[in-house]
Amino acid sequence: MRKVRLVDVKILFRKLLDGNVKFPTKCVHINSGALSATFETQDAKKNPTENSELKSPLVGVRVLDLTRVLAGPFCTMMLGDLGADIIKVERPGVGDDTRQWGPPFVADESCYFLSINRNKKSVCVNLKHPDGLKIIQKIAAKSDILVENYIPGKLTELGLGYEDLRKIAPSLIYCSITGYGSDGPYAGRGGYDVVAAAMGGLLHITGPQQGDPVRVGVAMTDLSTGLFAKAAILGALYHRERTGQGQKIDCNLLSTQVAIMSHIGTNYLMGGMEAKRWGTGHGSIVPYQAFKTSDGRFLIVGAGNNGHFKILCKLLKMDHLLNDERYESNELRVANRTPLIEGLSQRFQEKTLSEWEDVFEGCSIPYGPIQSMEQVFQDPQILHNKMIQSLEHPTVGQVRVPGPPVDYSTIQTDARLPPPRLAEHTQQVLQELLGYDPAQVQQLEESGAISILKYEKPQS
Repeated sequence: MRKVRLVDVKILFRKLLDGNVKFPTKCVHINSGALSATFETQDAKKNPTENSELKSPLVGVRVLDLTRVLAGPFCTMMLGDLGADIIKVERPGVGDDTRQWGPPFVADESCYFLSINRNKKSVCVNLKHPDGLKIIQKIAAKSDILVENYIPGKLTELGLGYEDLRKIAPSLIYCSITGYGSDGPYAGRGGYDVVAAAMGGLLHITGPQQGDPVRVGVAMTDLSTGLFAKAAILGALYHRERTGQGQKIDCNLLSTQVAIMSHIGTNYLMGGMEAKRWGTGHGSIVPYQAFKTSDGRFLIVGAGNNGHFKILCKLLKMDHLLNDERYESNELRVANRTPLIEGLSQRFQEKTLSEWEDVFEGCSIPYGPIQSMEQVFQDPQILHNKMIQSLEHPTVGQVRVPGPPVDYSTIQTDARLPPPRLAEHTQQVLQELLGYDPAQVQQLEESGAISILKYEKPQS
């Protein structure tokens, strides 16, 4: 026998109602009044870890995904990787904005969309149609988590705000991702990554030392917000498991950007030091930057302490630097950055990148080349880490995307479903989750409340 917590009971009952669970032997005891249950099965008695579902911790957790573009979809994709059932709601005939973002496109599918939407089901619902709103409300009532990234107040106008939905789903975890917050002077503005990165200081410190601010090459503010949202949702799930309470979560791009300024922000708040651009260099550690080699490539080298600096000087056969009092400590090296970097730069241009990699091989200081995407996905360590995931897509064929970067000893983070075609799962979700019959689905499609892609139920 094993004790089962409240969250287990809810998942069990949901699966029973959905017809998605079968017991090899009889159910011994379920006491919903006590908010606990006991049961055993032959399989569980043999070895609970043999059940593949138990290896994905969020199996049985349903997420209503009302997000588009990057921060929200990145968050929900990560929840899907952990086993959650992600129902992605899209606009009929249009879908997520990123479906149109390209090139490149493969078989009319945007690679941008493919990169952040695995392990999801696409359901096309018109939120401006009264029957469409009812569908969303019904899905919310059967969901554990809702994630949205509309401008604050928009979903409340439609009757889909947190206070509206908590009346029908009091245990719902409702996560809002906005540009600037749910209130305040900028709350009504639309939020894009590069704008929040600019206002939060990231662009101010990014770029060449004597040049203009530069946009970071990938949307780090969006992606970081998705990571914060995922962590917040998992915290709220654990809180609900202990208390039974749902709650509202607010995440926003601007606050995320300020939070991840880390020591740069603290340098100003505590030390009064205004930040500046250093190119590939570092404001507080020298040397720690890219050095150009004789073949025009670049090697990043970092010497974060005196021991590393000593090793670097010996590898470069520049032992005389160890006797120069200007470089005796990191603080002094920072103060005398210019002559030190000039000397090191001249030395690095005497060999090719490959030759320098041979010199540094096996040493204890951090180093590595700046690599193109082609070089990244041919790198032996990246291949060893299995960072390329492949899925079969019905129109694209094989979809290859960067995979989850975290390994667990027992938990699985599988790419179970390829990124969905637009409206691919509308009919499935309406019939199997909400109990609509085919005639009702057809009527909803004809009225403009939904759009569907012909659904073929997989054979069991």
